[in-house]
Amino acid sequence: MKMIIQRLIAILLLVIPGIGAAYGFLLMKDALYDYFAQVGGIESTAPDFSWGMFIIGAVIFLIGIAFIGGWTFYRDRKRNYLSSRFRPKSPPRPSRKDANANGSNESKAE
Repeated sequence: MKMIIQRLIAILLLVIPGIGAAYGFLLMKDALYDYFAQVGGIESTAPDFSWGMFIIGAVIFLIGIAFIGGWTFYRDRKRNYLSSRFRPKSPPRPSRKDANANGSNESKAE
């Protein structure tokens, strides 16, 4: 039962930002469509663009997409699905000269 609840919470953590991104996209779309409807109208001499609705929609859309993208990136990095340039940097291996200087080679000691 505990595993079912954990999976339900994980799905909700992805669905809520996805719904937010879709809502932000709809706000941007509505702002553009309202503007183009005003441009095509006969009675409107100077159509105005609703920048507030467009910017709020863009912010909500970008936050939702960034959350989902970050979650996917973190998950793929944890499961080692990423390309080598996105993997965390590992410390450099010591060279053979350093290993021989420390006396790890017994053949030189004889």
